[in-house]
Amino acid sequence: MTLTPDLLGGRAAHDIVALGASLFARSLAFGRTGNISVRKGEHILVTPTGVSLGALHADRLSVIDLAGRHQQGATPSKEAFLHAAIHRMRPDTGAVVHLHSTHAVAVSCLEHPDPADVLPPLTAYYAMRVGRVPLLPYHAPGDTSLEELAEATAAAHRCFLIANHGSVAAGADLASAADAAEELEETARLFLLLRGLDIRPLTPSQVSELNRRFPA
Repeated sequence: MTLTPDLLGGRAAHDIVALGASLFARSLAFGRTGNISVRKGEHILVTPTGVSLGALHADRLSVIDLAGRHQQGATPSKEAFLHAAIHRMRPDTGAVVHLHSTHAVAVSCLEHPDPADVLPPLTAYYAMRVGRVPLLPYHAPGDTSLEELAEATAAAHRCFLIANHGSVAAGADLASAADAAEELEETARLFLLLRGLDIRPLTPSQVSELNRRFPA
């Protein structure tokens, strides 16, 4: 099998390292949690298992194929199957960011009247970068029984939450996926700050106009 020559140690790998360091420094990732992937053709560059996002090395990442099988480099994250599922279902996706960031996880621990849409569109950038966010049932990290559900969910959603676990965000490129993950975290924080207050989310017509002017 021929691998893209610059996957390990290449530009995409360095971009993953830089993003991981940034997320860790801003406490959006902590300990050895979270994982990042970038698609390159028929292969996916993904962060390795057991390594903090703040301590990544460009030549020590992992390469998997679209089926999630390990191809090259370090042992992939135990949630590499989740990244592969989203990349398969959304061929326009160039990157996926999965975080256990505090406020998104807090929202994932709440009971929601509508698990298909757990956060209101509080801001324009949330509507533009994230959209509707469903809450998937709890699955422990590395539980591959999540794969089929994640793939089906990704067909209609750029982002979703996994109950009592964390957030998953896809984007056309690494910057877009990171923007979506951060916007989801920030909206979760606003949502928790505003709980019990009368909120004024964007109206459906305002969201539709944003989607018309700024298509994903």
